[in-house]
Amino acid sequence: MKFSNVRLLVKDYRKCFNFYTEQLGLEAAWDVGECYASFKVADGIEGLALFTSDYMAPAVGNADKTQPVGYREKSMISFEVDNVDETYQVLSAKGIKFINKPTDMPGWGMRVVHLYDPEENLIELYSPLNQSEL
Repeated sequence: MKFSNVRLLVKDYRKCFNFYTEQLGLEAAWDVGECYASFKVADGIEGLALFTSDYMAPAVGNADKTQPVGYREKSMISFEVDNVDETYQVLSAKGIKFINKPTDMPGWGMRVVHLYDPEENLIELYSPLNQSEL
């Protein structure tokens, strides 16, 4: 088996596409109409994709079901950044609202901050802590 990507099944494709490109600054490798996009996430490698959920639902027998609401997060996208605090400031200036402020998590070995995309997919931005900070 070979890893391909993490694919988020979204209702508002264009809003999510714009969030990942314009606000988070990811480079799109593909943008197919209003249904599929993939993004370069590390050294030009694709690893994150968006797909319109209404197109996937019939393929898995869920055409009559709605997406769940009011549940705990079931997935998270994690991006390593050079400096969590600087990234937090840059993205805050672009209007991104964060769930928390940058926080050291010594037990995890990283400094983290969290946000949601337009469809409440959880995103973590992190930087590894130096050994002296653990």
